[in-house]
Amino acid sequence: MSPGAHLSACTRADVVPLFAVGALPPEQMRAMEAHVAACPECGKELESLREVTESLASWPTDVLRPAPDLWNRLTERIAAETGKPPMLPRENERLEPEWKEVAPGISCKLLATDSERGRVSMLVRLAPGAAYPPHTHAGSEELHLLDGELWINDRKLHPGDYNRAVAGTSDVRVWSGTGCTCVLITSFHDVLAGA
Repeated sequence: MSPGAHLSACTRADVVPLFAVGALPPEQMRAMEAHVAACPECGKELESLREVTESLASWPTDVLRPAPDLWNRLTERIAAETGKPPMLPRENERLEPEWKEVAPGISCKLLATDSERGRVSMLVRLAPGAAYPPHTHAGSEELHLLDGELWINDRKLHPGDYNRAVAGTSDVRVWSGTGCTCVLITSFHDVLAGA
C-alpha cells in the first residue's frame, strides 16, 4: 500500500492492492473495476501500485500462482487479523479461465473481450517450433513476451520485450523455437492469410 493510503476517505481503498494483483473473487474483481474507474482516490492508489504489479510478470509462475491451500491459509490469517470473514472462492468457482488449444501447438487463455471495440486480451502460449499463421492487423496489436523467445518477422523478442503493430501492417512469420508465453491485446477482426 502506498504511503498515506490509510488516511484515505474511501472505505474501499484497502482492497485496491488485492484488486491490483487479481486476488479477489471474480464478482468482487468486477465490482472493484467499476469502483476504481469512478473513484479518484482508488484510481490513484492503483496507479501507485503499477510499477510493482508490472514487475510481477518476471516472477516464477509458482510465486504468481501459489497452491490453493496457501491461498486458504492466507485468507484465514487475514480474516483472523482483521475480524472480517475470509474471502474464499466457492468450490466450483474458477479464479481464472482455462487454457484452450486453438491450433496445433498454440494455446490461448482469454482474459477479456471488448465487443464494442472489437478487441481481445489473452495469454498466448506457443509450443517449441510452433508458428502463428501470417496475418494482417485490423487494429493495433500489443504483445508483451513473458517467457521464451518469439520471432515476429525479423525481430527476435526476449522475456520482457514489447511489440506494437498498427492497423494495416502484417506479420508474415511469427514463431518460437523455444516455446513462449505472451500477453496479447489485439483486434478479433485480424485477417489470416488464406482465410
